[in-house]
Amino acid sequence: QVQLVESGGGLVQPGGSLRLSCAASGIGFRINDMAWYRGDMRDLVASITSRGMTEYADSAKGRFTISLNNAKNTMYLQMNNLKPEDTAIYYCKTDAWPVGSSGSYLYWGQGTQVTVAS
Repeated sequence: QVQLVESGGGLVQPGGSLRLSCAASGIGFRINDMAWYRGDMRDLVASITSRGMTEYADSAKGRFTISLNNAKNTMYLQMNNLKPEDTAIYYCKTDAWPVGSSGSYLYWGQGTQVTVAS
């Protein structure tokens, strides 16, 4: 099993910044990739592979930066120039391969609220 814990959400004014973190923990696993989603529809915000390849939603390009510390099994999302429409619950997800398993599995965190308002 892999547990994901997000942190870093909060209330910020338009134009401000936040840094979200997602820490993966468990016994014996390998992360294939991680990603941030947001909202009820779980829209993809950004993703990153264990090798550092990244993808961004159009709404995130130029403002958000995703990164992964493989040694700490922790993913980050640096969000700059935040807008009210970025308000949502942000969820992290990982595709991870538990030791001894025949395949990889998807795991989700509980989410962290981001509110952008004056």
